[in-house]
Amino acid sequence: MERREFLLKGAAITTGAAAATTLAAPAIAQGRVEMAIVSTWPRDFPGLGVSAQRVAARIGELTEGRINVTYFAAGEKVGAFDSLDEVAAGNSQAYIAADYYWKGKHPAWAYFTAVPFGFTYAEMDAWMKFGGGRELHEEVAGGFGIHPIQVGNTGVQMGGWFNKEINSGDDFKGLKMRIPGLGGDVLAKLGASPVSLPGGQIYENLVSGAIDATEWVGPYNDYFLKFYEAAKYYYFPGMHEPGSQLTMGCNASWWGGLTDTDRNIITAACMEENAMQMAETNARNGEYLTKLINDHGVVLKEFNDETYDAMYGAAEEVFEETRGHSELAAKVHDAFVGFRADVGRWMLAAESSYLRQRNRVTGVKL
Repeated sequence: MERREFLLKGAAITTGAAAATTLAAPAIAQGRVEMAIVSTWPRDFPGLGVSAQRVAARIGELTEGRINVTYFAAGEKVGAFDSLDEVAAGNSQAYIAADYYWKGKHPAWAYFTAVPFGFTYAEMDAWMKFGGGRELHEEVAGGFGIHPIQVGNTGVQMGGWFNKEINSGDDFKGLKMRIPGLGGDVLAKLGASPVSLPGGQIYENLVSGAIDATEWVGPYNDYFLKFYEAAKYYYFPGMHEPGSQLTMGCNASWWGGLTDTDRNIITAACMEENAMQMAETNARNGEYLTKLINDHGVVLKEFNDETYDAMYGAAEEVFEETRGHSELAAKVHDAFVGFRADVGRWMLAAESSYLRQRNRVTGVKL
């Protein structure tokens, strides 16, 4: 599928009424519930956009249309980065986004998408469901009138696309790079100029030279944006987003007015998609990594230890500043660090060690 096709073509997956009507308040009549969902992704965007459309459709399916979902991709009702304000104001009932987009409002938001040297998907899922992460997410989001629900994850992301080799932290100096969240703050400490752009605007900025480098997600998602036309080196692994969680943020007043059954249905649909998107990402990334290397001559490079050490040192500075923002930010960070130590010890003994040995004996190499 060509990039312009999936950015410009009409909806392949539609939910509820086709008209883009604004719902100013919870609309519940004779058991029917109107639910407008705004998203930060373009329509039919491979991976992220399709996932958001899929869960929107699923809510309607599970209720046989009683919850009437109208889905709006980025720009169709509000701009991608206006989604939180749209839902907090009650003009739409929910957004689907990466909550680190709102870190300018409060840095603790970032911890519920991804933070540098943070959780992988399995670790994030464990923290959210059994380590107190969900309760902290609700505390942060509640301060903005939002009820958050996990709705997806993109796993360990790639480090980014570059037109020069990155051999040390010094190589980030002066680099204009699209990288949001606390990861952008880390590279700023190393002298880069981080830029936050919605997914649909990255390609043209990279091609034009408005930015020098970018990260997005991984081979499956990046392939369709054709970053290989503008950058040669594809670095891994991304320290900035090791397990990026996505969120459905519901207007808290609207959420509180639903029945227990409807809240359970929406939550179940989100939990289903949380697993579904990660499965799709893992299934597709290997295939598209091969395409990028074999069909487009992309040079796969691994960040060396010196570069990773520099990024970690910068991350520690960012974390200290984040903790100093507020009591809530410190509370979230300290909970994150404590759980990372416990779950990280287990992952090292189990999955990391197993994968290293399995790939050694079976001969799997990059």
